[in-house]
Amino acid sequence: MKLPHTTAVRVVIFSGLTWMTAAAASAATDPGVRPGVSAGDPVPGLTADESSLFFAGQTAFAEVEGLGDGLGPRFNLDSCTGCHAYPARGGSSPPVNPQSTVATAMGAHNSLPVFISANGPVREARFKFTSSGARDGGVHSLFVISGRTDSTGNATQCTAVQEDFNTQWSRGNVSLRIPTPTYGTGLIESIPDTSLVSNLAANSRQKSQLGISGHLNTNGNDGRVTRFGWKAQNVSLLMFAGEAYNVEMGITNELFPTERDLNPTCQTAATPNDTTGKNGLANMSDIVNDIEKFALYMRFLGAPVASTTLPGGATSISRGQRTFSNVGCALCHTPVLTTDTTAVAALASKPVPLYSDLALHHMGPKLADNILQGAAGPDEFRTAPLWGLGQRVYFLHDGRTSDLLQAIEAHSSADAGTGFHQPGTTSAPPSEANQVVGNFNGLSDGAKQDVLNFLRSL
Repeated sequence: MKLPHTTAVRVVIFSGLTWMTAAAASAATDPGVRPGVSAGDPVPGLTADESSLFFAGQTAFAEVEGLGDGLGPRFNLDSCTGCHAYPARGGSSPPVNPQSTVATAMGAHNSLPVFISANGPVREARFKFTSSGARDGGVHSLFVISGRTDSTGNATQCTAVQEDFNTQWSRGNVSLRIPTPTYGTGLIESIPDTSLVSNLAANSRQKSQLGISGHLNTNGNDGRVTRFGWKAQNVSLLMFAGEAYNVEMGITNELFPTERDLNPTCQTAATPNDTTGKNGLANMSDIVNDIEKFALYMRFLGAPVASTTLPGGATSISRGQRTFSNVGCALCHTPVLTTDTTAVAALASKPVPLYSDLALHHMGPKLADNILQGAAGPDEFRTAPLWGLGQRVYFLHDGRTSDLLQAIEAHSSADAGTGFHQPGTTSAPPSEANQVVGNFNGLSDGAKQDVLNFLRSL
């Protein structure tokens, strides 16, 4: 039967729309945060005593600190869990940023910097350079306790003034960081240095052909491989905990006993806020100080559990895992390393499916933050472990995107950049991931989708 002209036109238009819809549907997209909770439990096989220490540490990790606990004078947030909240305690930034309310909580005199919002990630800020042009690189805490009054004390007499972050931001002098997840960090801590060295040297010919090199960051005193933080700047979980307690919450402790702001009007205690035995000697939980509890909690915190079916189904995930390796991603994001024979049986000789070599790599000008930490240069970052990626909301060191495809593309910087070093030098190297990202971009939409499904299954 011959269709009327107008009907035929409608069919042609409909067919065209159907084709365009199919084309759009075939384009690879980030499946988004995987439902459920795949992390937060202790490492399997802990002894009764180790389990008790884990749960004591978990309680301390969740405590909200007030003035009576030593909060401030400068701080970024008031609890460990505030930063490490998603998808469960110990993770990374939650979808809703608690910094947006803590700024003025209890009457504090703070305003939100332009890079902090309720619907963005928890962030800390570092300044790249001082006003004299020398390198800075340190964390500049976002908030002060001035004007704050809570049930454990008051700081109405404190005259500390919040720094002018908006001006520094407008000058391009601010580098941002979001929290790194702490899942499985005891397993990471237990990987021997020798394994990291040999893993970095493995597949050297293939890595060289793809422009991948990399090196390990090390402790300046004893030469141990450092492995925690965005630039692998911390050597141990205890150091990581002590520094964070002081830098993020302003709470002095036995590793960092000095206030970061010595304004005499803002001092709430004459001795460090957190010390061994401060809460009494009645039981182990009282004797152990908070930073030890934090370190024990993280050490005994289990790894994220990957899904075998979500998203996209088992077949797509399996294909994506193979393609991830074939294009070269696994040369830096090492799928599995193995722990040493540790004193904790639950951590000894265990596979660690972290998808990282824990090494530093040049990431090019798109990601360069112009911050030096140990042997980490201004455009170098530790290969971020990918386990738990399926339930992460924000990506990259500064949380600039929630889209996995955008995060992958940001790994590529085609040209060498300028302005990332001290005066006298002119450029930063191109990203070591350029050719690997090029390989990914050359995949069919279906193959890209498999890779994205695989990553969100982790």
